[in-house]
Amino acid sequence: MDWMSVDERLIKRGELPLSLDFLERYDEELEAMNRGKEGRPFTLTSSHVVFLAVVRYLFGLPYRQLEGFTRALNRLLPRLPSADYSGLRRRVLGVDLSPYESLEDSGDIVIAVDSTGVRVHKAGGWVERKHGKKKRYVKIFFAVDVETKEALVMLVTTDGTHDSRAFLTVKGSRFKSLAI
Repeated sequence: MDWMSVDERLIKRGELPLSLDFLERYDEELEAMNRGKEGRPFTLTSSHVVFLAVVRYLFGLPYRQLEGFTRALNRLLPRLPSADYSGLRRRVLGVDLSPYESLEDSGDIVIAVDSTGVRVHKAGGWVERKHGKKKRYVKIFFAVDVETKEALVMLVTTDGTHDSRAFLTVKGSRFKSLAI
């Protein structure tokens, strides 16, 4: 296995294709958008809305959290206005995000599941000695992507859970079905 290429691939996953180039011509773009406009003037440029739409898409933010993101940006860069969630929603729905669809994980992955038992100290020790009951363990399960060797999920259960059934009941799991 070429670990340097694996490392580079994992690093590239963290690189976000976000560009702050819209800041350089923000004032000119805003002035051009508002020239001849009737009614309330725009406060967000189209390129700023595209930037916010990409942030929303990549991080899966609801619109109210995106509003909070704009407030945080406003604190860092006061020339960028904050925006309300309904206005953001209306403007973001018109943005074409097709160039960013390739960033989503859409392919199937092969995983390996394994577990190990860890003895829980002082968990019923007297009961075990007195009544001869089974010693209890905590099982720690790991699901690992076979190709990248990346740990995808960790789960802690009691010792009664079998490896083949561990991840079938995980809420919010990315695993739609596991071959058993």
